[in-house]
Amino acid sequence: MLEEKTFELNDIVEMKKPHPCGTNRWKIIRMGMDIRIKCMGCQHSVLMPRKEFTRKLKKVLGPESEAE
Repeated sequence: MLEEKTFELNDIVEMKKPHPCGTNRWKIIRMGMDIRIKCMGCQHSVLMPRKEFTRKLKKVLGPESEAE
Protein backbone atom coordinates (compact mmCIF):
# COMPACT_ATOMS: atom_id res chain seq x y z
CA MET A 1 0.00 0.00 0.00
CA LEU A 2 1.32 3.45 -0.91
CA GLU A 3 2.16 5.92 1.84
CA GLU A 4 -0.05 9.01 1.74
CA LYS A 5 2.12 12.14 1.44
CA THR A 6 1.08 14.81 3.93
CA PHE A 7 1.49 18.48 3.06
CA GLU A 8 0.33 21.74 4.58
CA LEU A 9 -0.01 25.38 3.61
CA ASN A 10 3.38 27.08 3.02
CA ASP A 11 5.22 23.76 2.60
CA ILE A 12 7.91 23.54 -0.07
CA VAL A 13 7.33 20.58 -2.37
CA GLU A 14 9.19 18.95 -5.24
CA MET A 15 7.17 17.93 -8.28
CA LYS A 16 8.01 15.07 -10.68
CA LYS A 17 8.63 17.42 -13.61
CA PRO A 18 10.59 20.69 -13.31
CA HIS A 19 9.04 24.03 -14.28
CA PRO A 20 10.23 25.44 -17.65
CA CYS A 21 12.29 28.05 -15.73
CA GLY A 22 14.45 25.16 -14.45
CA THR A 23 13.33 25.07 -10.80
CA ASN A 24 11.66 22.04 -9.26
CA ARG A 25 10.72 23.65 -5.92
CA TRP A 26 7.21 24.94 -5.33
CA LYS A 27 5.48 26.58 -2.35
CA ILE A 28 1.88 25.65 -1.50
CA ILE A 29 0.02 28.97 -1.25
CA ARG A 30 -3.63 27.79 -1.25
CA MET A 31 -5.33 24.58 -0.21
CA GLY A 32 -8.87 23.33 -0.64
CA MET A 33 -10.49 21.26 -3.37
CA ASP A 34 -7.84 22.81 -5.62
CA ILE A 35 -4.24 23.50 -4.65
CA ARG A 36 -2.31 26.58 -5.81
CA ILE A 37 1.46 26.29 -5.91
CA LYS A 38 4.01 29.01 -6.66
CA CYS A 39 7.31 28.38 -8.42
CA MET A 40 10.24 29.31 -6.16
CA GLY A 41 12.28 30.33 -9.22
CA CYS A 42 10.09 32.65 -11.31
CA GLN A 43 7.11 33.15 -8.91
CA HIS A 44 4.61 31.77 -11.47
CA SER A 45 1.58 30.20 -9.78
CA VAL A 46 -0.44 27.20 -10.92
CA LEU A 47 -3.87 26.04 -9.73
CA MET A 48 -4.63 22.32 -10.02
CA PRO A 49 -7.14 19.86 -8.58
CA ARG A 50 -5.97 18.10 -5.40
CA LYS A 51 -6.10 14.67 -7.10
CA GLU A 52 -3.81 15.85 -9.93
CA PHE A 53 -1.46 17.55 -7.42
CA THR A 54 -1.04 14.39 -5.31
CA ARG A 55 -0.35 12.38 -8.48
CA LYS A 56 2.35 14.82 -9.70
CA LEU A 57 3.95 15.34 -6.27
CA LYS A 58 7.38 13.76 -5.87
CA LYS A 59 8.19 14.69 -2.26
CA VAL A 60 7.44 17.18 0.49
CA LEU A 61 10.53 19.12 1.58
CA GLY A 62 8.79 20.64 4.61
CA PRO A 63 7.95 24.16 5.78
CA GLU A 64 9.65 27.06 3.99
CA SER A 65 12.02 27.71 6.90
CA GLU A 66 13.29 24.09 7.00
CA ALA A 67 13.53 23.60 3.21
CA GLU A 68 16.11 26.36 2.67
